[in-house]
Amino acid sequence: MNGLEKQLQGKTVVITGASSGAGRAIALAFAQNGATIVIAARREAALNEIVAACEALGTKAKAVVTDVTDAAAVQQLAKEAAAFGGKIDIWINNAGVLAAGTFEQTPIEIHDQVIRTNLLGYLHGAHAVLPYFKHQQYGILINNISVGGWFPTPYAVGYSASKFGLRGFSESLRGELHQWPYIHICDVFPAFLDTPGIQHAANYTGHHIKPAPPVYDPMRVARTMVALAQNPKKAATVGSAATFLKWAHFLFPGISRRMTAGTMEAYLKNAPTIPATDGNLFKPVDYGASIYGGWSTPISQKKKIIGAAIIGLAAGLILLSRSKEA
Repeated sequence: MNGLEKQLQGKTVVITGASSGAGRAIALAFAQNGATIVIAARREAALNEIVAACEALGTKAKAVVTDVTDAAAVQQLAKEAAAFGGKIDIWINNAGVLAAGTFEQTPIEIHDQVIRTNLLGYLHGAHAVLPYFKHQQYGILINNISVGGWFPTPYAVGYSASKFGLRGFSESLRGELHQWPYIHICDVFPAFLDTPGIQHAANYTGHHIKPAPPVYDPMRVARTMVALAQNPKKAATVGSAATFLKWAHFLFPGISRRMTAGTMEAYLKNAPTIPATDGNLFKPVDYGASIYGGWSTPISQKKKIIGAAIIGLAAGLILLSRSKEA
């Protein structure tokens, strides 16, 4: 075990949204580095599986069934984590949901629940753990935000609102904590991931949806968070597609929005039809508890797809920009 790995030995790490996808990957990555793991989500059976997997790696682990939309439940999570680990060193806000559909045809309670989970859930986590961090005079809060914090997604307005809101939340909190140099707020911005998240999504488009390629291995997010726990910094990006989309929207906001909307509309015209569903927004589902969602592109094709997507979008942005100037 090298010096960096030893930094995490015995550290107590709390991870929300840990029953599948990136959260599950994050739990295992920290367990492999000797951390004490406290995992939270709504699915008890899935959490118990991860506890067993962490313990098999030789570390302590505890599951706390938690709905992050319930502030009192998140406070209880922090209390149990501190009692289990003796302290809380790292808190990872990761729980998130997705809803797709036109804004007005998606029920307002769906938009509300997306905001409650993705935005208020993170505020609940920070509000619960900061008193522990301040008492200790150190701690690391890691927020898994996604590329959606930079790049708006048409037909997922509530999701985009929550992710843009998270950037403001982190920046404001960072400013407020300027007198606490050993309390760090770290944001992670991954591109589209190969997780079960899309299968869990609320869907009011009337059509089957899937993530746009390229999709990335969620273990990359897990490794990034381990690195941030060892060497905190303000932000980390996962995947070249995330960096490209960030700059595309920054440089050509109107054009990139229209192109994204047009691509989604073209896809939905030909996608198989399905009935509307609220997915896992209000209650957990009994499927999709693995790290992966089965969306991965074969490695031999991935670089071709990334290159073609970037070149095509860049060319489109330049042409559209020039046409506007003409």
